[in-house]
Amino acid sequence: MASRTAAMALVGARPALHAPAPDTECRASGRRTRRRGLIIARVSHRRPQHPSFAVEEGVKQWLRSAAAALAIAAQISVSLPADAVLYSPDTSLPRTGELALRRAIPANPNMKAIQESLEDIFYLLRIPQRKPYGTMEGDVKKAMKIAMDNKDAILGSIPSEQRDEGAKYTALLDEKGGFKSLLQYIKDNNPDKLSVALASSLDTVAELELLQLAVNRLTGRGVVEFTLEKGDGSTFFPTGGGEPKSVATIQVVIDGFSAPLTAGNFAKMVLDGAYGVTLKCASQAIIADSESGKMGYTVPLEVKPAGQFEPLYRTPLSIQDGELPVLPMSVYGSIAMAHSVDSDEYSSPTQFFFYLYDKRNSGLGGISFDEGQFSVFGYTTEGRDVLSQIKTGDKIRSAKLVQGRERLVLPQAPASPGES
Repeated sequence: MASRTAAMALVGARPALHAPAPDTECRASGRRTRRRGLIIARVSHRRPQHPSFAVEEGVKQWLRSAAAALAIAAQISVSLPADAVLYSPDTSLPRTGELALRRAIPANPNMKAIQESLEDIFYLLRIPQRKPYGTMEGDVKKAMKIAMDNKDAILGSIPSEQRDEGAKYTALLDEKGGFKSLLQYIKDNNPDKLSVALASSLDTVAELELLQLAVNRLTGRGVVEFTLEKGDGSTFFPTGGGEPKSVATIQVVIDGFSAPLTAGNFAKMVLDGAYGVTLKCASQAIIADSESGKMGYTVPLEVKPAGQFEPLYRTPLSIQDGELPVLPMSVYGSIAMAHSVDSDEYSSPTQFFFYLYDKRNSGLGGISFDEGQFSVFGYTTEGRDVLSQIKTGDKIRSAKLVQGRERLVLPQAPASPGES
């Protein structure tokens, strides 16, 4: 199997620490003061002992003390506004563990937008005396519009085994509760009932977010075998010789050690028969997309940095700062998920691509300009010669999970996130 050693060597590279500057002594009459590894000579000039000299020294000492006190006072006064921000009703820092956990759920953008609109109301409720009920009403209506416009997509993103739980989402839109009750309590200027109903609505949103996040996981490695055929009826030519064939086979190893959510979701899509699709060719990529991906279901961007034990989610790597992934994209035949149409912090659950690495179109060190920006979850191990022969219009006749079925963990019903 072909491999690239440049990326592996860079993974192990670490910036060397500079040795401290050696001590240098500058000898002179008087005292020596050590600063930052250097010995700096300080020549003493003794003044004659005169009564007025002692008074002068005392005044200077007092002035130095007063100046230091003023500097401390100035520093404290400058920091007060920063401290005051922490207690401002507009500050969106979580005040409880439940709230922090709820905000940490890597939900899809639509659900996160609903959650943020409702949480804004919580912060507005902290304002003493006259409360901005007009702004609160606008936040609720904004959340309602997002919920209504994306209802089918959000419900479709819940795993089929847990679709009954989707009734909670419908309850948010029901006239007897959910958003409608929030609007009524705002109209009545009743902050107590509004706070209770708001907490209940946010708990429901968090439960739905967890249902969406209850994606499949691959706990090890698996092998997926693709059978391809030409869209125009032509044939594939083996590069090692032999007869042309009407179909070709590609095997891909998917890695759940470094990308458990992405590889797990891909394996489940393969088992569900989602990839009998037509391929499209773009610059350095062969793209496959299943129509089932039009339901709004997303998987968070998942990249495991070299030297780390867990992947990062919704956080691309900064190659310029020396961050490198365990699964680099700068390998011919690497396989990754495309970005979600809503946000680069999420991956499409269905659209994947084979990356046709070309060093001539890469940056320094032979690293792709898109390195660390996509969820790479595996590599083509057999049939790499076929990739260069694929054209737009060619088809995936079938995709099978030939190894690793026993390592695929299906989601379980999530626990309630608790009360805010």
